[in-house]
Amino acid sequence: MSEWDPGQYLRYEDQRLRPAIDLIARIDASPAEIWDLGCGTGAITALLAERWPEATVHGLDSSTDMLDRARTIAGVDWVLGSIATWQPGEPAGLIFSNAALQWLGDHARLFPRLVDRLVPGGTLAVQMPRNHEEPSHTLLAETARSSRWAGLVGHLVQWAPVAEPAFYHDLLRPLLRSLDVWETTYLHTLTGPDPVAQWTRGTAARPFLEALGAAGDEFMEEYATRLRAAYPARPDGTTLFPMRRVFIVGRK
Repeated sequence: MSEWDPGQYLRYEDQRLRPAIDLIARIDASPAEIWDLGCGTGAITALLAERWPEATVHGLDSSTDMLDRARTIAGVDWVLGSIATWQPGEPAGLIFSNAALQWLGDHARLFPRLVDRLVPGGTLAVQMPRNHEEPSHTLLAETARSSRWAGLVGHLVQWAPVAEPAFYHDLLRPLLRSLDVWETTYLHTLTGPDPVAQWTRGTAARPFLEALGAAGDEFMEEYATRLRAAYPARPDGTTLFPMRRVFIVGRK
C-alpha cells in the first residue's frame, strides 16, 4: 500500500488548508453522516466535525502513516481504506473530498458512483488541483521521461487526471438537483530553497520517489533545477506558485 509522509505534506499546511476552508464555506447543509474521502492527517476532517458537531464524521484514507497522525484527533471514526472501493454502511449526508480524487482515474464513473452513495438531499463537495498543464507538473513529467529516468519511472506519468470544469458540470447536472462548479487559481507565496519542488515532493512527485528509493534525491535535484527557471525567487526571497483548483458542490 502506498504511504505518505505527513511531515512533508504538512510543510505548507496553511496553504493546503485554504482551499478546503473555502469549500466548506460553500456547503449549505445539515448532514447527519459525513465522510471525508482522502482525509490525510485529519486536520480538515476536524474542521468538518467542528462545523457539524451533531453529525457522525468518518475520515477515510489509504495511508496508515496519515491515519496514525489523524487518530490523535478525537470524535472522528478513522477508517483505513481505498476511495476506489469505498462503500459506506449507510448513505451519507455529505461526501467531502479535498485534493484526493485527482489520484483516481475514470472520473466519468467515479463521480456518479459517489452521488449514488448520498441520501436524497445529500451533498457532494469536492476540490481537486488542476495544475497539470503548469510547469510544476509538466517539468515533473519531463524529468521522468528524460533518458536518465524514463526506464524507471516514465510509466508513472499521468497526464491531466482532472478534466475541465465543464466536464464535471455536464456529467453531474443530470444527477443532482443543484450544482455549482467553479475554478480558482491560488497564488501561494512560498519561502525557502526550491519551494515548489518541496511542495510537489509531498504530493505529485511522491509516486516517483517511492519507485526510485535511494535515487529519489538525485531525481528531485534534476527536477528542482528545471523548476528554478519557471518559478524564480522574487527580490524579497519569496517564490510565487500559482495553483489552479476545481471545486464542485452539488445536492442530490
